[in-house]
Amino acid sequence: MSKPLDGIKIIDFTHVQAGPACTQLLAWFGADVIKVERPGSGDVTRNQLRDIPDADALYFTMLNSNKKSLTLDTKKPEGKEVLEKLIRESDVLVENFGPGALDRMGFSWERLNELNPKMIVASVKGFSDGHHYDDLKVYENVAQCAGGAASTTGFWDGPPTVSAAALGDSNTGMHLAIGILTALIGRDKTGKGQKVAVSMQDSVLNLCRVKLRDQQRLERVGYLEEYPQYPHGEFSDVVPRGGNAGGGGQPGWVLKCKGWESDPNAYIYFTVQGHAWEPICRALGKPEWIDDPAYKTAEARQPHIFEIFETIEAWLADKTKLEAVNILRKFDIPCAPVLSMKELANDPSLRASGTIVEVPHKKRGTYLTVGSPIKFSDLKPEITASPLLGEHTDEVLASLGYSKQEIFTLHEVKAV
Repeated sequence: MSKPLDGIKIIDFTHVQAGPACTQLLAWFGADVIKVERPGSGDVTRNQLRDIPDADALYFTMLNSNKKSLTLDTKKPEGKEVLEKLIRESDVLVENFGPGALDRMGFSWERLNELNPKMIVASVKGFSDGHHYDDLKVYENVAQCAGGAASTTGFWDGPPTVSAAALGDSNTGMHLAIGILTALIGRDKTGKGQKVAVSMQDSVLNLCRVKLRDQQRLERVGYLEEYPQYPHGEFSDVVPRGGNAGGGGQPGWVLKCKGWESDPNAYIYFTVQGHAWEPICRALGKPEWIDDPAYKTAEARQPHIFEIFETIEAWLADKTKLEAVNILRKFDIPCAPVLSMKELANDPSLRASGTIVEVPHKKRGTYLTVGSPIKFSDLKPEITASPLLGEHTDEVLASLGYSKQEIFTLHEVKAV
């Protein structure tokens, strides 16, 4: 069965996480993604944080499913020639090199456009071109700090905190995938390729838009009514850290459940949503709160919000997180258990939906990875193993018209 991106050939010059997350997404949906790697070493994540000696690390396998691996030494003339042929036949080149690296390789935008006017060149950047930090090397946590996430995460009496979610890396990759697909649709209309770039700082900030909203509200009125600091605390001139408070105006908090003393994840997130106040009161056995003027409205509840959470936590004391959620869901109360990676890995619903998949690998055996978070009615992406280093080199060269003797010669001069 054909896939939506069948026929789209992508040169993947990316490494580590942001770029590979982008190209993996496109490979899942049918694109022919050729990962170009340095002979003998390849993507640095192949050997980072290894758990099995001499096998590709999970860091690599979980970001490079469904791809082909071509080893190529672009410093050699023969390697450059192979790359030029590949560029002429491809639709997209994706890279996350440092600034100017492609130019130094001899493949500037002008040269790429000359080789293939329909080529889309997509780049992951730390900061946007022209930014005063555009020469700064950026990793995940650097991006979270530069994009505003860290300053607004954590508790008010502690330091800025980074998130375990890859807001800087995988998030940027998803933004770049959207940009590439948009450019491909644009090319269908104009016949021309173009440059697409996404910076890690911009991608993080895009996910922090509610905090930018709050900054403007704070400057106008001097306080933020949905934050724990209101009404008894103090606000400075910047958006504060709000602990586990909700960001959408619905007070919420992480609350202890039965077993929290020994289980670090025996908690639920409980949201005191306005329209759910009456069912919350009934679930907790507090019907007198429904019409009590001290609790009836969100404005009236805010000064007592932590007292309310303490009451809810007392109700949770003899219930596990799963038991509590199963009760609360019947009252249509927004809540969720705090799930560990182990629980998620073994969740039958996630296995059934393809969100968590088992993949056989030639050297690792079977490993777990994430599947497509995007679900379609007429497409179920098949997740295949990441390639071994150089596994598809000869196949790609043959597809470019190289004879067996020419391929042998390229190996002899170590261009591939």
